[in-house]
Amino acid sequence: MPESADNIRTMATAATIRTSFSKLFDEIGTVDQVGIEERVAKFTTRSIKKGSKVWGLKTAVSMVDLTTLEGKDTPGKIASLCQKARRPSADPDVPPVAAVCIYPFLVKHAARWLADTPIKVASVATSFPSGQSPLELRLSEVRTAVGDGADEIDMVINRGLFLAGEFSAVQDEIGAVVEACGDAQLKVILEVSELDTYDNIRAASFLAMQVIRPGDFIKTSTGKASGSATLANTQVMIEAIRDFYLATGIAIGMKPAGGIRTAKQALHYLVAVKETLGDAWLNSSRYRFGASSLLNDLLRQIEKEKTGAYQAPYYFTEAAESY
Repeated sequence: MPESADNIRTMATAATIRTSFSKLFDEIGTVDQVGIEERVAKFTTRSIKKGSKVWGLKTAVSMVDLTTLEGKDTPGKIASLCQKARRPSADPDVPPVAAVCIYPFLVKHAARWLADTPIKVASVATSFPSGQSPLELRLSEVRTAVGDGADEIDMVINRGLFLAGEFSAVQDEIGAVVEACGDAQLKVILEVSELDTYDNIRAASFLAMQVIRPGDFIKTSTGKASGSATLANTQVMIEAIRDFYLATGIAIGMKPAGGIRTAKQALHYLVAVKETLGDAWLNSSRYRFGASSLLNDLLRQIEKEKTGAYQAPYYFTEAAESY
């Protein structure tokens, strides 16, 4: 029985997609899944003690993008978040966080409350978290956030375009957002849990890095999908950053986000960065944590290292609930 026209078109489309991915994998290489998972398992066995641990905890604080992305966010909530960002702890040796990350309509409030600090105002944009609205609407959202005072934009790629093998279209959209950002820094969110494989995560990382500017970031997740940032997903991305840097000399930043809630996890991520990218990435200009609940656990661990005793969670001001 002859194939129907619809079946023939479907098979032709699938073959085209496979060809697109094969060409890209030939260009950038694929990922050794077993090797990645063995490598990150070893990172979790590293023992960090005393002064090195305190340095790592405080460094992690300085890398936090303190985040709230809830439908109930209000200017008052953002005011409290900005105050926590400015002074996370009563201990003057604990640094402020790197940025406050919020929805675009709240940017003007955060910009006012953080104006006299080095803390950046970051805003999610481009129809976060789906990335599915018309491109011009997404670009308008970026321009509005930047105009209201955003220093950084966290955009989401259109995963549907990527999974359909429309790589040029993905890069064209990222390039348009770069232009809309002006001087604002860009973080490109891959939403790794929707990319299915390590090979796809590496491929999406390279597609983004080929378009963005030195000092821009790639980011794992929106924090709104299950299976967000894992140490293995992040390792695939930082190895892509390493390989891209060795090939081009262009340094791209990294931001894991979603599910990183404990100081112990954060230290594992820093070990991975140090052993893969080196000390040049151990600062907030090249590495961030998208988190909220992480901050309080970092503060608890710092206090424990200082006093020998854990403080109750309510000893510290409330963090935001998202991420």
